[in-house]
Amino acid sequence: MDQKKTKIVILGAGESGIGSAILARKKGFDVFVSDRSKIKEKYKNVLLQNEIEFEEEKHTLNLINQASEIIKSPGIPDNIPFLLELKKKGVPIISEIEFAGRYTEAFIIGITGSNGKTTTTLLTYHILKSAGLNVGLAGNIGQSFAWQVAEKSYDYYVLELSSFQLDGINRFKSNIAVLLNITPDHLDRYNYQFENYAASKFKITDNQSGSDAFVYCADDEVIQQLLSNSVPKSRLYPFSIKQKMNREGAYSDGKKIEINIHTNKINMTLEELALQGKHNVYNSMAAGISAKLVGIRKETIKKCLADFQNVEHRLEFVASISGIEFVNDSKATNVNSTWYALESMQNKVVWIAGGIDKGNDYEILRQMVREKVKAIICLGIDNAKIHDAFSGDVETIVDVQSASEAVNMAYSLAESGDSVLLSPACASFDLFENYEDRGHQFKAAVNSL
Repeated sequence: MDQKKTKIVILGAGESGIGSAILARKKGFDVFVSDRSKIKEKYKNVLLQNEIEFEEEKHTLNLINQASEIIKSPGIPDNIPFLLELKKKGVPIISEIEFAGRYTEAFIIGITGSNGKTTTTLLTYHILKSAGLNVGLAGNIGQSFAWQVAEKSYDYYVLELSSFQLDGINRFKSNIAVLLNITPDHLDRYNYQFENYAASKFKITDNQSGSDAFVYCADDEVIQQLLSNSVPKSRLYPFSIKQKMNREGAYSDGKKIEINIHTNKINMTLEELALQGKHNVYNSMAAGISAKLVGIRKETIKKCLADFQNVEHRLEFVASISGIEFVNDSKATNVNSTWYALESMQNKVVWIAGGIDKGNDYEILRQMVREKVKAIICLGIDNAKIHDAFSGDVETIVDVQSASEAVNMAYSLAESGDSVLLSPACASFDLFENYEDRGHQFKAAVNSL
């Protein structure tokens, strides 16, 4: 097909959409960008500089309907009527990940899971970068994959991949696919059917061949169920904290981790790991296996697993004021992430939760809340579900409408020796721009106490 006559329509002018537009223009396509919201000034300037046609605060259907292919930003649902119509007509609707994957020969490590994927992606990138590899970091983090493929030339990419991004792939493949866990999240996008969401995560194994690798958590029952139904063509590398592996992979016995790839073992005590907590043992094993498969030296992997600095907004210590510890876990946008956060707390907790509920089932938190939480502060517009879930377990549950109000209330409820934990278990879009904005406002409020 003649690219100059092929019209690519990009829906959504955020990081992903703009990166796709840059790459499509560079490859000679006729490009049109459409965003139902106002486009941020920095992105608008990029479109203008590159002479890319665009519209904002509307979708003009007769222009969109001219598309030979549509690249859809991950935040846009699949069930919009005009998208369903185009799909029926045979117009491909793909993700930026699928599009960018066509134009790079780089070795790709793709990482997904309901929890831990940002930390594991950054940790894996840290190891590869420290080893001197020419490596890019992209996907659901940092500069978009397509933008980097357009303007840079990396030999390796470490990609954090969300279920929404994986929904839009056809031929894209990861040379190493990492699946950390599958727990209920984003069920509002999957007709409240957990199996649909799980299938999206498992798409990380799509298109893999016998020369590729699938790194996965052997302790996750959902992953094991999916593997019993459909075994990928790739080589399998499980990791576990429950069972010693009699094959290549990794395990922890509660005192150390052992990574065994090509009969070359890496052993580290849990105390040596930079990232503490059970969930981070999994993340460290997944990153270690991936790095070993790429051929990185044992000494480099051990050093990096020991000196990694954790990601902002993920169990991030903010300050200790009057003996009260403030922890920012704004990135915990689902119940399972919050479970891990509460589990890691050593003190009594004043828990700040709430936001846009994504079909949460709070039942799994109840025992942890009973044991550790002395008060709940609901930071959201509609907090009824949290009140209903925990009113019998926690005496004090209050509602607030801003980060500063939440912090001041928490400070008044907490005593010396307690922890104040922002771990919302919900999306942020009711009161904040995103989870980063929520975390930054929380930290600013703590620092102004």
